[in-house]
Amino acid sequence: MESNNRREFIKKAAVAGAAGIVMPALASCKTNEEKDSFAAGRSLPGASPLLVPRNNGIMITGTFLDEISHDIPHQNWGEAEWDKDFAHMKAIGIDTVILIRSGYRKFITYPSEYLIRKHNCYMPSVDLVDMYLRLADKYDMKFFFGLYDSGKYWETGDLSWEIEDNKYVIDEVWNTYGAKYQSFKGWYISGEISRKTKGAIGAFRAMGKQCKDVSGGLPTFISPWIDGKKAVEAAGARLTKENAVSVEQHEKEWNEIFDGIHDVVDACAFQDGQIDYDELDAFFSVNKKLADKYGMQCWTNAESFDRDMPIRFFPIKFDKLRMKLEAAKRAGYDKAITFEFSHFMSPQSAYLQAGHLYDRYREYFEIA
Repeated sequence: MESNNRREFIKKAAVAGAAGIVMPALASCKTNEEKDSFAAGRSLPGASPLLVPRNNGIMITGTFLDEISHDIPHQNWGEAEWDKDFAHMKAIGIDTVILIRSGYRKFITYPSEYLIRKHNCYMPSVDLVDMYLRLADKYDMKFFFGLYDSGKYWETGDLSWEIEDNKYVIDEVWNTYGAKYQSFKGWYISGEISRKTKGAIGAFRAMGKQCKDVSGGLPTFISPWIDGKKAVEAAGARLTKENAVSVEQHEKEWNEIFDGIHDVVDACAFQDGQIDYDELDAFFSVNKKLADKYGMQCWTNAESFDRDMPIRFFPIKFDKLRMKLEAAKRAGYDKAITFEFSHFMSPQSAYLQAGHLYDRYREYFEIA
């Protein structure tokens, strides 16, 4: 008798547990046919059954274009590969592409007379800015131009070094490309900071104002990082650190920064990878509150690479990306961009895992 009761208990517990798994997945079915298919044990058309609701996060509608990098490999694409990649982006709803930086130290993306003369920068074999703008025109996307990074900020911790060079770069680029392409829709002020950095407010103000003045007020944005537990040196062995910023200190410091730049910087896209997944809601709610206070757009830079692995950097596990996009939706964010599609999400990436991430993303957001 006791054995029968135990078997009955286990049977009921299994049924209850299965219901807890099935109900969220069943709720994601849109039609009666899909519900019947799921109930019969078959997957949704072209996709695996999920244990979480589908389409429950903010969609990625923008991506950085990283052709001047120091910590991920170049894929050595020509225009044919880039054209194909823009088509893949368009297929999942990306409408904005952002050149992450127009140059870093001596490597540059366009034949800048100023930078070649001033810093002996190397002549690029292809004008990438022109190519990206042509492709953005073709695919009806917005292009944001990322400013020049001299590398001095990373050596000195003083962002004001970047003002002088970008005085010339901003004018040069606008005069060369601004009126020529309809897709030129904004500017990315590429200095990455996390906290109260020397010269940051003045540099953001100076560069943001000049971008707006020369282009008739086109929007500008920044993408800083949160000084969380995973904000460690990319080349180091550690994955976490002890002296992470608190939510309260983060709010205090960024309140001061936003107060100084909000009239010339239209949006802030905090990088989301340096905090843990159970910290997302706390930091995201503060970011949105501050952006609303100062009349700025609150974007998220949903990193599509994984910071939790000792090998830097591989495409992120889908569930990690999903949780970050869901948290951004809960916080009411205005837009999601990623760093970055071509290496970490593209079906033609050098990383095989990237194409699988693309497929899982399409399944989750029910993109045909």
